[in-house]
Amino acid sequence: MKIRLTLLGLVIILFAFGIYLVGFPGTSEKSSTRTSTLEPVDGDWSGTLKVALVGEFQLQDTTDPITGEKSEGLYVIKDEFERLYPGATVEFFIMPWRNYVANTQAMMAGNEADVYQMPGVNDFAAQGLLEPLQPFIDQDDYSLDHFSENLVDGWKTIGPDDDDPVIYSLPFLGDARFIQYDKKIFEEWGIEPLSDHPTLDEVSEKAKAMTGVNPVTGNDNYGIYFTGTNDTSLVLTNIVEGLNSSWGEGYKWDEIELEFDSPEMLEALDWLIDMSSYVPSGIMNGQGNELWNTPQNNIAISINTGPGALKTLFAQGIEDQYGIVQNFKNEEGIGGTFSGSPLAIANQSSNKELAWEFIKFTSSPFVQSFLWEEWGNTPVIAEATEWESITKHELMLPVLEAMSTAEAPRYPWASSQPRYILQSKVEGALTKSLTPEQALKEAQQESTEWLRAR
Repeated sequence: MKIRLTLLGLVIILFAFGIYLVGFPGTSEKSSTRTSTLEPVDGDWSGTLKVALVGEFQLQDTTDPITGEKSEGLYVIKDEFERLYPGATVEFFIMPWRNYVANTQAMMAGNEADVYQMPGVNDFAAQGLLEPLQPFIDQDDYSLDHFSENLVDGWKTIGPDDDDPVIYSLPFLGDARFIQYDKKIFEEWGIEPLSDHPTLDEVSEKAKAMTGVNPVTGNDNYGIYFTGTNDTSLVLTNIVEGLNSSWGEGYKWDEIELEFDSPEMLEALDWLIDMSSYVPSGIMNGQGNELWNTPQNNIAISINTGPGALKTLFAQGIEDQYGIVQNFKNEEGIGGTFSGSPLAIANQSSNKELAWEFIKFTSSPFVQSFLWEEWGNTPVIAEATEWESITKHELMLPVLEAMSTAEAPRYPWASSQPRYILQSKVEGALTKSLTPEQALKEAQQESTEWLRAR
């Protein structure tokens, strides 16, 4: 009875944090015939490996309510890993994106998992909570060449005893930010499609030209879309890169020098405010793009777009309606937020060798193709560009290009307080409660104070 109460208490706590335990035996509806041709790995692999993931994953098979497409559950990964490592058991914990940083912090404080999906790796490595992976890489003479260009470097970060960025995590889920546009709307307005690497002036000119009543359909069109919530600070920094500047410099927390109030940042914010006249109403509430990625779409261009909805686009059979080009780049062809998710090992884990084996396993073609084909997650391995399941979708090639040309390593403050300070000030400028100059001055001051007090 005591054990049962303890387990019940754990489940109640995890649900309170929005974390779902999905690894109990008997919870999967197994129907997959997926398996690799690999032979089981020799070794003593007894023990339970606890893996914390973030997002919409399910252990069971699920059906998309919009497209009706079925996705096989994470039991496919669980079963294959347990086949390759006899005696090992995998238990998954799934937490939603909302408050994932606080939820991860709580789980790590309670030593609840061995492996963590770690998009906020910078913060957790700086706290000394993650195991450096270079010793494992050296021990196995493990080559990193199979990963797509830029990804391993992009996730390097600094722990409390490091002078330079090192490897605390390896790529798991790929992601990218790019500019997407509706070819049909461009054609109806008689506007040339976007170039593969558009400038700010090109996007601005074409967005303004396609705002108003569509000359063919008679419906209202909006020239451009960007969300006014959550990611606008990252939209701003990408625009700055298009001006051949940056957010600042440095990587170690005590050496970072922010330039949130630079002339280029002001020029970028002025551009964003100008573009806000050509967006649908509701962007400050994360709304206005409800028809995006549908045949009835009414927006010409969407900047800082990600690949999350492309699977739905493909399922509708309307991918020919849309085009994808690169985010704003500097003169070296680099620009855009480095995004995605790596996997890391908690330094309190008592099962680090098995955790390392799991991380290696997740970068295998078996796992990466499963994540892409079933869940629409962008693969992180170079060979994916040759998969038939990728090449049949023309839109995926510029997505993979965008992933390899983002700023790397990742902005060190991308999951920390300066991002949210800058975000709130940009929102203030967009709603005209702050002047652009005042917004950036306050963002610089408050973010710098946070860094110095950290």
